[in-house]
Amino acid sequence: MKIISHRGNLNGPNSCKENDPAWIEYVISLGYDVEVDLWYDGGFYLGHDKPEYKINKNWLIKNAKFLWIHCKNEKVLFEISRMGSQYNYFWHQKDDYTLTSKSFIWVYPNKKLLKYSICVLPELGINGRIEECYAICTDFAERYKDV
Repeated sequence: MKIISHRGNLNGPNSCKENDPAWIEYVISLGYDVEVDLWYDGGFYLGHDKPEYKINKNWLIKNAKFLWIHCKNEKVLFEISRMGSQYNYFWHQKDDYTLTSKSFIWVYPNKKLLKYSICVLPELGINGRIEECYAICTDFAERYKDV
């Protein structure tokens, strides 16, 4: 099963490292995919509640196959949708289910899991058979690495 590090977290939430581009690359080097929060405001930025870390297209290109991109504003959704099919991105607020650009079903925490879906933040509760999921997106990636 694929493990997706939520914002780069490995052993619980860490606001000092979440969405930090250098940390994200380190987590990727450990073999994890990473869910990142992406903004566009005249350029690309990572950050959960606001644009925080400026990145460029080359960073996105280099890491594209490991990123699950949560589009945080309508500008980034527009920009990334025109950059090519190598990106796996999605937009959601609190929808039970969201379909990513690569046709994965992203399941909101504690909503009913679907076969081959992405179980998001199982640490908040699991509603279904996690072993039937394609992947887990978690703040505790190290806990699940041997699943």
